[in-house]
Amino acid sequence: MLRYLPLIAKNALRNRRRSILTICSIAASLCLLGVLLAMYHAFYFSEPPAAQALRLVTRNKVSLTVTMPIFYRQRIQQVPGVVVVGVSQWFGGVYKDSRDQKNFFARFAVEPDRLFQLYSEFRLPEDQKQAFIRDRTAAMVGKKLAERMGFKLGDRLTLTGDIFPGNYDFTIRAIYDADENNESMYFNLDYLFESLPVGRRDFAGTFIILADSVDSVPRIARTIDDMFANSTAQTKTESERAFQLSFVSFLGNVKMFLLAICAAVTFTILLVSGNTMAMSVRERIREVGILKTLGFTPQAILVIILGEAAFISLIGGAIGCLLASGLCAGVRQMPAFILQLKTLSLVPPVAAACLFIALLIGVVSSLIPAWNASRTSILDSLRYSG
Repeated sequence: MLRYLPLIAKNALRNRRRSILTICSIAASLCLLGVLLAMYHAFYFSEPPAAQALRLVTRNKVSLTVTMPIFYRQRIQQVPGVVVVGVSQWFGGVYKDSRDQKNFFARFAVEPDRLFQLYSEFRLPEDQKQAFIRDRTAAMVGKKLAERMGFKLGDRLTLTGDIFPGNYDFTIRAIYDADENNESMYFNLDYLFESLPVGRRDFAGTFIILADSVDSVPRIARTIDDMFANSTAQTKTESERAFQLSFVSFLGNVKMFLLAICAAVTFTILLVSGNTMAMSVRERIREVGILKTLGFTPQAILVIILGEAAFISLIGGAIGCLLASGLCAGVRQMPAFILQLKTLSLVPPVAAACLFIALLIGVVSSLIPAWNASRTSILDSLRYSG
Protein backbone atom coordinates (compact mmCIF):
# COMPACT_ATOMS: atom_id res chain seq x y z
CA MET A 1 0.00 0.00 0.00
CA LEU A 2 2.72 2.50 0.97
CA ARG A 3 4.60 2.04 -2.31
CA TYR A 4 1.51 3.10 -4.22
CA LEU A 5 1.06 6.35 -2.29
CA PRO A 6 2.83 8.62 -4.85
CA LEU A 7 0.74 7.10 -7.66
CA ILE A 8 -2.46 7.45 -5.61
CA ALA A 9 -1.76 11.11 -4.79
CA LYS A 10 -0.94 11.93 -8.42
CA ASN A 11 -3.98 10.18 -9.88
CA ALA A 12 -6.33 11.64 -7.28
CA LEU A 13 -5.61 15.15 -8.55
CA ARG A 14 -5.25 14.42 -12.25
CA ASN A 15 -8.60 16.09 -13.02
CA ARG A 16 -8.07 19.07 -10.76
CA ARG A 17 -11.38 20.80 -11.37
CA ARG A 18 -13.42 17.73 -10.52
CA SER A 19 -11.20 16.85 -7.58
CA ILE A 20 -11.39 20.37 -6.14
CA LEU A 21 -15.18 20.47 -6.52
CA THR A 22 -15.47 17.07 -4.86
CA ILE A 23 -13.20 18.15 -2.02
CA CYS A 24 -15.24 21.34 -1.54
CA SER A 25 -18.54 19.45 -1.45
CA ILE A 26 -17.16 16.94 1.06
CA ALA A 27 -15.64 19.74 3.15
CA ALA A 28 -18.94 21.65 3.30
CA SER A 29 -20.86 18.52 4.24
CA LEU A 30 -18.29 17.43 6.83
CA CYS A 31 -18.34 20.95 8.27
CA LEU A 32 -22.08 20.65 8.90
CA LEU A 33 -21.65 17.10 10.15
CA GLY A 34 -18.86 18.17 12.49
CA VAL A 35 -20.93 20.97 14.05
CA LEU A 36 -23.90 18.63 14.54
CA LEU A 37 -21.72 15.94 16.12
CA ALA A 38 -20.07 18.57 18.32
CA MET A 39 -23.53 19.67 19.51
CA TYR A 40 -24.53 16.05 20.15
CA HIS A 41 -21.34 15.49 22.14
CA ALA A 42 -21.78 18.73 24.11
CA PHE A 43 -25.38 17.90 25.00
CA TYR A 44 -25.15 14.22 25.82
CA PHE A 45 -21.54 13.13 26.38
CA SER A 46 -19.49 15.98 27.78
CA GLU A 47 -18.76 15.93 31.49
CA PRO A 48 -20.09 18.86 33.55
CA PRO A 49 -17.56 21.09 35.35
CA ALA A 50 -16.66 19.98 38.86
CA ALA A 51 -18.68 22.76 40.50
CA GLN A 52 -21.76 22.09 38.39
CA ALA A 53 -21.65 18.37 39.14
CA LEU A 54 -22.41 19.17 42.81
CA ARG A 55 -25.52 21.26 42.08
CA LEU A 56 -29.12 20.15 41.80
CA VAL A 57 -32.25 22.04 40.78
CA THR A 58 -35.68 21.48 42.30
CA ARG A 59 -38.73 22.76 40.45
CA ASN A 60 -42.46 22.16 40.49
CA LYS A 61 -43.26 18.78 38.95
CA VAL A 62 -46.11 20.24 36.90
CA SER A 63 -44.13 22.92 35.10
CA LEU A 64 -41.25 25.30 35.52
CA THR A 65 -43.74 28.17 35.39
CA VAL A 66 -45.56 26.91 38.51
CA THR A 67 -43.97 28.11 41.74
CA MET A 68 -43.40 26.34 45.06
CA PRO A 69 -43.78 27.59 48.66
CA ILE A 70 -40.55 29.12 49.86
CA PHE A 71 -40.69 27.16 53.14
CA TYR A 72 -39.68 24.07 51.16
CA ARG A 73 -36.15 25.43 51.51
CA GLN A 74 -35.98 24.68 55.24
CA ARG A 75 -37.10 21.09 54.70
CA ILE A 76 -34.67 20.58 51.82
CA GLN A 77 -31.84 22.00 53.93
CA GLN A 78 -32.40 19.18 56.44
CA VAL A 79 -31.79 16.43 53.87
CA PRO A 80 -28.46 14.68 54.62
CA GLY A 81 -25.77 15.71 52.15
CA VAL A 82 -27.25 19.15 51.38
CA VAL A 83 -24.74 21.93 52.04
CA VAL A 84 -26.80 24.99 51.12
CA VAL A 85 -30.11 25.76 49.40
CA GLY A 86 -30.92 28.99 47.57
CA VAL A 87 -33.95 30.37 45.76
CA SER A 88 -33.76 31.40 42.11
CA GLN A 89 -36.63 33.05 40.24
CA TRP A 90 -36.65 33.74 36.52
CA PHE A 91 -37.64 37.38 36.11
CA GLY A 92 -37.99 37.89 32.38
CA GLY A 93 -38.91 41.51 31.79
CA VAL A 94 -37.94 43.91 29.03
CA TYR A 95 -34.77 45.97 28.73
CA LYS A 96 -35.18 48.94 26.40
CA ASP A 97 -36.77 47.57 23.21
CA SER A 98 -37.94 43.94 23.27
CA ARG A 99 -37.96 43.85 19.46
CA ASP A 100 -34.17 44.03 19.45
CA GLN A 101 -32.80 40.59 20.33
CA LYS A 102 -29.53 42.18 21.45
CA ASN A 103 -31.37 43.46 24.50
CA PHE A 104 -32.26 39.96 25.66
CA PHE A 105 -30.30 38.36 28.49
CA ALA A 106 -31.14 36.05 31.38
CA ARG A 107 -32.33 37.81 34.58
CA PHE A 108 -32.71 36.04 37.91
CA ALA A 109 -33.90 37.13 41.33
CA VAL A 110 -31.70 35.38 43.90
CA GLU A 111 -30.54 35.49 47.50
CA PRO A 112 -27.13 37.20 47.18
CA ASP A 113 -25.57 35.75 50.34
CA ARG A 114 -26.37 32.19 49.22
CA LEU A 115 -25.56 32.76 45.56
CA PHE A 116 -21.81 32.83 46.08
CA GLN A 117 -21.91 29.67 48.18
CA LEU A 118 -23.78 27.89 45.40
CA TYR A 119 -21.66 29.24 42.56
CA SER A 120 -18.13 29.16 43.87
CA GLU A 121 -16.81 29.50 40.31
CA PHE A 122 -18.01 33.12 40.10
CA ARG A 123 -14.94 35.36 40.20
CA LEU A 124 -15.15 39.02 41.24
CA PRO A 125 -13.44 41.43 43.68
CA GLU A 126 -14.55 41.13 47.31
CA ASP A 127 -15.67 44.75 47.49
CA GLN A 128 -18.02 44.26 44.53
CA LYS A 129 -19.38 41.10 46.12
CA GLN A 130 -20.14 42.88 49.39
CA ALA A 131 -21.70 45.85 47.56
CA PHE A 132 -24.02 43.47 45.71
CA ILE A 133 -25.02 41.75 48.97
CA ARG A 134 -25.66 44.99 50.89
CA ASP A 135 -27.52 47.07 48.30
CA ARG A 136 -31.16 46.00 47.94
CA THR A 137 -31.40 47.43 44.39
CA ALA A 138 -27.99 46.18 43.30
CA ALA A 139 -27.50 44.11 40.18
CA MET A 140 -24.63 41.81 39.24
CA VAL A 141 -23.92 41.08 35.57
CA GLY A 142 -21.58 38.70 33.81
CA LYS A 143 -18.39 39.97 32.22
CA LYS A 144 -19.35 39.03 28.65
CA LEU A 145 -22.79 40.53 29.12
CA ALA A 146 -21.22 43.75 30.40
CA GLU A 147 -18.90 43.87 27.41
CA ARG A 148 -21.73 43.19 24.95
CA MET A 149 -24.13 45.75 26.46
CA GLY A 150 -21.52 48.30 27.52
CA PHE A 151 -22.40 48.04 31.22
CA LYS A 152 -20.03 49.54 33.79
CA LEU A 153 -19.99 49.64 37.57
CA GLY A 154 -22.40 52.30 38.85
CA ASP A 155 -24.57 52.27 35.73
CA ARG A 156 -28.30 52.35 36.29
CA LEU A 157 -30.70 50.25 34.26
CA THR A 158 -34.45 49.77 34.27
CA LEU A 159 -36.37 46.59 33.52
CA THR A 160 -40.05 46.63 32.69
CA GLY A 161 -41.67 43.58 34.20
CA ASP A 162 -43.94 41.21 32.28
CA ILE A 163 -44.28 38.24 34.64
CA PHE A 164 -44.05 40.71 37.51
CA PRO A 165 -45.58 44.02 36.29
CA GLY A 166 -43.89 47.30 37.09
CA ASN A 167 -40.65 49.18 36.52
CA TYR A 168 -37.60 47.94 38.39
CA ASP A 169 -34.57 50.20 38.75
CA PHE A 170 -31.13 48.69 39.40
CA THR A 171 -27.58 49.87 39.94
CA ILE A 172 -24.78 47.66 38.70
CA ARG A 173 -22.62 46.98 41.74
CA ALA A 174 -20.72 43.90 40.60
CA ILE A 175 -19.37 42.32 37.42
CA TYR A 176 -18.47 38.66 37.73
CA ASP A 177 -16.58 36.28 35.48
CA ALA A 178 -17.01 32.54 35.03
CA ASP A 179 -15.89 29.95 32.52
CA GLU A 180 -19.43 29.29 31.27
CA ASN A 181 -22.30 31.25 32.81
CA ASN A 182 -21.10 34.82 32.42
CA GLU A 183 -23.95 36.41 30.43
CA SER A 184 -26.64 36.60 33.14
CA MET A 185 -27.94 39.29 35.45
CA TYR A 186 -28.72 38.66 39.14
CA PHE A 187 -30.53 40.87 41.63
CA ASN A 188 -31.94 40.65 45.15
CA LEU A 189 -35.03 38.47 45.60
CA ASP A 190 -36.22 40.69 48.46
CA TYR A 191 -36.42 43.64 46.06
CA LEU A 192 -38.79 41.61 43.89
CA PHE A 193 -40.92 40.50 46.84
CA GLU A 194 -41.27 44.06 48.15
CA SER A 195 -42.79 45.16 44.86
CA LEU A 196 -45.49 42.48 44.97
CA PRO A 197 -48.74 42.27 46.93
CA VAL A 198 -48.41 40.34 50.19
CA GLY A 199 -50.34 37.40 48.80
CA ARG A 200 -47.85 36.92 45.95
CA ARG A 201 -44.68 36.88 48.04
CA ASP A 202 -42.70 34.04 49.56
CA PHE A 203 -42.55 31.69 46.59
CA ALA A 204 -39.75 30.00 44.70
CA GLY A 205 -39.45 29.24 41.02
CA THR A 206 -36.54 26.86 41.61
CA PHE A 207 -34.36 25.80 44.49
CA ILE A 208 -30.65 25.54 43.73
CA ILE A 209 -29.02 22.92 45.94
CA LEU A 210 -25.35 22.30 46.64
CA ALA A 211 -24.47 18.71 47.57
CA ASP A 212 -21.51 17.62 49.64
CA SER A 213 -20.34 15.12 46.99
CA VAL A 214 -21.15 13.88 43.51
CA ASP A 215 -22.17 10.51 44.92
CA SER A 216 -24.84 12.19 47.07
CA VAL A 217 -26.59 13.87 44.13
CA PRO A 218 -28.89 10.96 43.05
CA ARG A 219 -29.83 10.16 46.64
CA ILE A 220 -30.63 13.80 47.47
CA ALA A 221 -32.82 14.09 44.36
CA ARG A 222 -34.84 11.00 45.30
CA THR A 223 -35.18 12.07 48.94
CA ILE A 224 -36.47 15.56 48.08
CA ASP A 225 -39.04 14.31 45.58
CA ASP A 226 -40.24 11.61 47.99
CA MET A 227 -40.53 14.23 50.73
CA PHE A 228 -43.06 16.27 48.73
CA ALA A 229 -44.72 13.39 46.89
CA ASN A 230 -48.07 13.89 48.65
CA SER A 231 -48.03 17.68 48.83
CA THR A 232 -50.07 20.07 46.72
CA ALA A 233 -46.86 21.24 45.03
CA GLN A 234 -44.93 18.13 44.10
CA THR A 235 -41.34 18.54 43.01
CA LYS A 236 -38.93 17.30 40.39
CA THR A 237 -35.27 17.36 41.39
CA GLU A 238 -32.44 16.71 38.96
CA SER A 239 -28.83 17.63 38.43
CA GLU A 240 -28.17 21.10 37.10
CA ARG A 241 -26.86 19.53 33.90
CA ALA A 242 -30.09 17.59 33.37
CA PHE A 243 -32.12 20.69 34.19
CA GLN A 244 -30.31 22.70 31.52
CA LEU A 245 -30.82 19.95 28.94
CA SER A 246 -34.54 19.94 29.71
CA PHE A 247 -34.75 23.26 27.86
CA VAL A 248 -33.38 21.51 24.79
CA SER A 249 -36.19 18.96 25.03
CA PHE A 250 -38.71 21.78 24.55
CA LEU A 251 -37.66 21.74 20.90
CA GLY A 252 -38.70 18.08 20.59
CA ASN A 253 -36.58 14.96 20.29
CA VAL A 254 -33.34 16.83 19.66
CA LYS A 255 -31.24 13.68 19.91
CA MET A 256 -33.16 12.01 17.08
CA PHE A 257 -33.22 15.28 15.16
CA LEU A 258 -29.43 15.60 15.23
CA LEU A 259 -28.88 11.94 14.36
CA ALA A 260 -31.33 12.14 11.45
CA ILE A 261 -29.59 15.17 9.96
CA CYS A 262 -26.18 13.51 10.43
CA ALA A 263 -27.45 10.43 8.59
CA ALA A 264 -28.88 12.55 5.77
CA VAL A 265 -25.64 14.50 5.40
CA THR A 266 -23.58 11.30 5.36
CA PHE A 267 -25.83 9.74 2.71
CA THR A 268 -25.59 12.87 0.57
CA ILE A 269 -21.79 12.87 0.72
CA LEU A 270 -21.81 9.19 -0.19
CA LEU A 271 -23.83 9.90 -3.34
CA VAL A 272 -21.59 12.80 -4.37
CA SER A 273 -18.40 10.84 -3.81
CA GLY A 274 -19.82 7.71 -5.47
CA ASN A 275 -20.78 9.62 -8.59
CA THR A 276 -17.34 11.23 -8.81
CA MET A 277 -15.49 7.94 -8.42
CA ALA A 278 -17.72 6.18 -10.96
CA MET A 279 -16.93 8.89 -13.52
CA SER A 280 -13.23 8.71 -12.72
CA VAL A 281 -13.06 4.94 -13.08
CA ARG A 282 -15.01 4.90 -16.37
CA GLU A 283 -12.52 7.34 -17.86
CA ARG A 284 -9.61 5.09 -16.93
CA ILE A 285 -10.72 1.63 -18.04
CA ARG A 286 -8.09 1.55 -20.81
CA GLU A 287 -5.50 2.76 -18.32
CA VAL A 288 -6.39 -0.14 -16.05
CA GLY A 289 -5.72 -2.53 -18.90
CA ILE A 290 -2.30 -0.95 -19.47
CA LEU A 291 -1.48 -1.26 -15.77
CA LYS A 292 -2.34 -4.94 -15.90
CA THR A 293 -0.03 -5.46 -18.89
CA LEU A 294 2.73 -3.85 -16.80
CA GLY A 295 2.23 -6.42 -14.06
CA PHE A 296 -0.22 -4.77 -11.69
CA THR A 297 -2.45 -7.34 -10.03
CA PRO A 298 -6.23 -6.89 -9.63
CA GLN A 299 -5.63 -6.45 -5.89
CA ALA A 300 -3.12 -3.65 -6.53
CA ILE A 301 -5.52 -1.86 -8.89
CA LEU A 302 -8.31 -2.20 -6.32
CA VAL A 303 -6.07 -0.67 -3.64
CA ILE A 304 -5.02 2.20 -5.90
CA ILE A 305 -8.56 3.21 -6.83
CA LEU A 306 -9.81 2.88 -3.26
CA GLY A 307 -6.79 4.86 -2.08
CA GLU A 308 -7.56 7.70 -4.50
CA ALA A 309 -11.11 7.99 -3.19
CA ALA A 310 -9.93 7.84 0.41
CA PHE A 311 -7.26 10.47 -0.30
CA ILE A 312 -9.79 12.94 -1.73
CA SER A 313 -12.29 12.26 1.05
CA LEU A 314 -9.71 12.73 3.79
CA ILE A 315 -8.60 16.07 2.35
CA GLY A 316 -12.21 17.22 2.25
CA GLY A 317 -12.80 15.84 5.75
CA ALA A 318 -9.78 17.66 7.17
CA ILE A 319 -10.87 20.97 5.61
CA GLY A 320 -14.40 20.37 6.88
CA CYS A 321 -13.11 19.79 10.41
CA LEU A 322 -11.21 23.08 10.29
CA LEU A 323 -14.32 24.91 9.12
CA ALA A 324 -16.44 23.21 11.79
CA SER A 325 -13.94 24.19 14.46
CA GLY A 326 -14.19 27.80 13.33
CA LEU A 327 -17.99 27.71 13.38
CA CYS A 328 -17.97 26.22 16.88
CA ALA A 329 -15.70 29.04 18.03
CA GLY A 330 -18.16 31.54 16.55
CA VAL A 331 -21.10 29.91 18.33
CA ARG A 332 -19.22 30.13 21.65
CA GLN A 333 -18.96 33.89 21.25
CA MET A 334 -22.67 34.34 20.58
CA PRO A 335 -25.29 34.83 23.33
CA ALA A 336 -26.70 31.41 24.20
CA PHE A 337 -29.60 30.49 26.43
CA ILE A 338 -28.41 26.83 26.43
CA LEU A 339 -25.16 26.88 28.38
CA GLN A 340 -23.78 23.78 26.64
CA LEU A 341 -23.41 25.85 23.49
CA LYS A 342 -20.94 28.08 25.35
CA THR A 343 -18.54 25.13 25.48
CA LEU A 344 -19.18 23.93 21.93
CA SER A 345 -15.95 22.74 20.33
CA LEU A 346 -14.71 20.10 17.95
CA VAL A 347 -13.09 17.88 20.57
CA PRO A 348 -10.59 15.20 19.39
CA PRO A 349 -13.10 12.29 19.54
CA VAL A 350 -15.56 14.24 17.36
CA ALA A 351 -12.84 15.28 14.90
CA ALA A 352 -11.62 11.68 14.71
CA ALA A 353 -15.19 10.50 14.08
CA CYS A 354 -15.56 13.02 11.24
CA LEU A 355 -12.31 11.92 9.61
CA PHE A 356 -13.29 8.27 9.99
CA ILE A 357 -16.66 8.97 8.35
CA ALA A 358 -14.87 10.79 5.52
CA LEU A 359 -12.53 7.81 5.04
CA LEU A 360 -15.42 5.37 5.16
CA ILE A 361 -17.39 7.38 2.63
CA GLY A 362 -14.43 7.44 0.25
CA VAL A 363 -13.91 3.69 0.45
CA VAL A 364 -17.59 2.70 0.28
CA SER A 365 -18.43 5.07 -2.58
CA SER A 366 -15.61 3.72 -4.75
CA LEU A 367 -15.81 0.06 -3.77
CA ILE A 368 -18.12 -1.13 -6.58
CA PRO A 369 -16.44 0.86 -9.41
CA ALA A 370 -13.00 -0.19 -8.15
CA TRP A 371 -14.04 -3.82 -7.86
CA ASN A 372 -15.46 -3.87 -11.40
CA ALA A 373 -12.37 -2.17 -12.80
CA SER A 374 -9.97 -4.56 -11.06
CA ARG A 375 -11.89 -7.58 -12.43
CA THR A 376 -12.03 -6.33 -16.02
CA SER A 377 -9.79 -8.36 -18.30
CA ILE A 378 -6.92 -6.79 -20.20
CA LEU A 379 -8.62 -7.39 -23.55
CA ASP A 380 -11.91 -5.84 -22.46
CA SER A 381 -10.08 -2.90 -20.91
CA LEU A 382 -8.16 -2.12 -24.09
CA ARG A 383 -11.30 -2.50 -26.20
CA TYR A 384 -13.23 -0.07 -24.00
CA SER A 385 -13.99 3.19 -25.82
CA GLY A 386 -16.38 4.91 -23.36
